[in-house]
Amino acid sequence: MSRFPKAALLAAGIQLALLSPVLAGQFNLGREATPEEVAAWDIDVRPDGQGLPEGRGTVAQGEEIFAEKCAACHGDFGEGVDRWPVLAGGQGSLKSENPVKTIGSYWPYLSTVFDYINRAMPFTEAKSLEPDEVYAITAYLLYVNDVVTDEDFELSKENFLTVEMPNTDNFYMDDRETTELADRRKEPCMENCKGEVKITKRAAIIDVTPEEGDEPSGSLE
Repeated sequence: MSRFPKAALLAAGIQLALLSPVLAGQFNLGREATPEEVAAWDIDVRPDGQGLPEGRGTVAQGEEIFAEKCAACHGDFGEGVDRWPVLAGGQGSLKSENPVKTIGSYWPYLSTVFDYINRAMPFTEAKSLEPDEVYAITAYLLYVNDVVTDEDFELSKENFLTVEMPNTDNFYMDDRETTELADRRKEPCMENCKGEVKITKRAAIIDVTPEEGDEPSGSLE
């Protein structure tokens, strides 16, 4: 698992912001965005806590809000309804044949949870939640994932960074440029590459490997 590098996106965003007034004047397209308009879009929350609004919310408050605004899709305890995303459980499943990627089993940063809820949820009313509601829902999701076990836990801007997600250490910086790509750029071997070739695995898991003695059905003409 690797962290997606944001440097290029950030640089492009800054460049576009700097050029916007110039382009608006040069081509007579639109106008420069006002500080209020920029602030309305500048709502991202980063892993270091930058961007977090003032606010607080408890597990109990989050349970009530979640039941009212989230459970129709995600279930009362984050178990998911029909094909809507599962938000809780899955701990210890990532190396299994059927990994369950949830907030508790997979997500590396709590800021991702807060940021996504704040900007995109509820599904039909994005950006309708107040900061206190987002803190409360996030606290409840921590509770149903056993990240916090105290029913009276209150999440706030002040203690946000003290919460450590279980899968944080399994994410790392993308180092393929130095660890993988160098080998791939070598001249490929085209003959006599291995002294012996062995079949180490079969596709039985998807039920496409014939059993011993099975005869093919039908005929080829």
